[in-house]
Amino acid sequence: MAQIEMDGKTVETPDGEHVTHACEELGVVFGCQDGICGTCLSEVLSGMENLTEKTHAENDMGLEGSQRLMCQCKAKGGKIVIKQ
Repeated sequence: MAQIEMDGKTVETPDGEHVTHACEELGVVFGCQDGICGTCLSEVLSGMENLTEKTHAENDMGLEGSQRLMCQCKAKGGKIVIKQ
């Protein structure tokens, strides 16, 4: 099980699954959930290696460095710390 942390609160999510549900529990705001609107844009403070690679939607949006759309991410395991 992967762990997603935001603002000191942690939620577990199954490895290989989208992190959307866990992030919703943490208070991440979502809009379209298709990688188009950018509402769920977050900064990964640590654990970027524990997420899947950036998707075409994220690359098309021009995200740089540790920016990710949480609707597009799947957890590979370990701990991921984010800030929205």
